[in-house]
Amino acid sequence: MEQHKKTSKFIALVLRHEPQAAGITLDRHGWADVDALCRGVGISRQVLEEIVATDEKQRYRFSPDGTMIRANQGHSVAVDLELSPLTPPELLYHGTVGKFLPSIRQQGLQRQSRQYVHLSPDPETAAKVGRRRGKPVVLLVHAGQMHRDGHCFYRAENGVWLTEEVPPAYLRE
Repeated sequence: MEQHKKTSKFIALVLRHEPQAAGITLDRHGWADVDALCRGVGISRQVLEEIVATDEKQRYRFSPDGTMIRANQGHSVAVDLELSPLTPPELLYHGTVGKFLPSIRQQGLQRQSRQYVHLSPDPETAAKVGRRRGKPVVLLVHAGQMHRDGHCFYRAENGVWLTEEVPPAYLRE
């Protein structure tokens, strides 16, 4: 399974940031041909299906007919994920580490190189995200108030909430 983890990370890179790394192209909605991806990554369709089915973060999804695949969110390449604006819960969460807090306090949460800021529906998930870079810090996001103030929110297929930015006024440590 360690090999699947490594392959999954490469697929995430390809489907979110560098499709050319596997010699594929994404359509304007982020979809890639499954057979082309398998050839480009050097895996069988069965292995790809196992990776998609067992990915704990549910990073990927197949098209209804199974011929296409895309990442659910996290793109740095411009794609239209065809998401409709939704009313978020009152509170969402963001996992980070302490070294980023001075910048976050000043500028809020910025999407950086990605299309959206990623927010978690619960503090446990946010802590898990933050833990990837060190000792996690979970920030509370007043998403309901942001929405009432005119900010748009979307929810990816895997339950991650997305917005373009979170100004500092809506954050609590």
